[in-house]
Amino acid sequence: MTYVEVLFKLPRREYFRNSRNLDLVPGMFCVVLAERGEDVGLVISVSDHLSAKPKAKLREVLRLASDNEIERLKENRKKEREALDVCREKVQRHNLAMKVVDVENQLDGNKITFFFTAEERIDFRKLVKDLAATFRTRIELRQIGARDEARRFPGYGICGKTLCCTAWLKEFEPVSLKMAKDQNLPLTPSKISGACGRLMCCLSYELPIYKDIARNIPSVGQKVCCRGVTAKVEKVDIFKEEIVLVDKEKKITTMTFDEIVRELKRGALVPQGDASEAADETEESVLNPDGEALPEDD
Repeated sequence: MTYVEVLFKLPRREYFRNSRNLDLVPGMFCVVLAERGEDVGLVISVSDHLSAKPKAKLREVLRLASDNEIERLKENRKKEREALDVCREKVQRHNLAMKVVDVENQLDGNKITFFFTAEERIDFRKLVKDLAATFRTRIELRQIGARDEARRFPGYGICGKTLCCTAWLKEFEPVSLKMAKDQNLPLTPSKISGACGRLMCCLSYELPIYKDIARNIPSVGQKVCCRGVTAKVEKVDIFKEEIVLVDKEKKITTMTFDEIVRELKRGALVPQGDASEAADETEESVLNPDGEALPEDD
């Protein structure tokens, strides 16, 4: 038996059991067993095992999608645009503080899922009844965060590449402002925030490398005694593998990481005295153009 990863409407992707041993390869459309009824999606990977234990019991791949079912999928995408307009109109009519961002129609029409964002919990029971009476099917309203909203639509990051959350990222990891500070990145919102308005997920990608290097060298603000002179660490350049020292006479000395490591082995690091001599570890608040603190995570 093989396991098949199936992509539905961005960014939903799930694993299914291929217990019927269907001849599936990436790029094919297949029909799978949904929570209620059937759904169709695109095969993106086939493997003999799963890298992680699934959170719930996997459902099955039923069959290869026929031409009619693929055509029905395209028709559902057209209907979704109409359903989105209808839902937004009803939200205004019910005076609900929510933003409907997307909709997904199940292949067999047994369920329509609307995705929305809101600042707080919303009582949408009347809205669900109204939508169910209009579409005559099961309605599900699912609240999502800013990150999930951004990943539902293709886009590009400031690096020029497709957004990680739409291309390959499956789970969101916590991202904090300290990650940017640890990498000496400019704390400018436009530089470290993504399309969702939150801190970019990629801030965590190279962090382990920076932390590994930082274990062996003094941090900014610490004092070292090198070549008979006590100086303070002014700057650490990871890319050049250099450290800049400034002594009491304001003389600047640049040393390589290898040189400073050799000095540290000789006991060059000066014990910190009072708190005023230690590096300033106070967290800074990064403000966006509106003067509001930049959110760190959902």
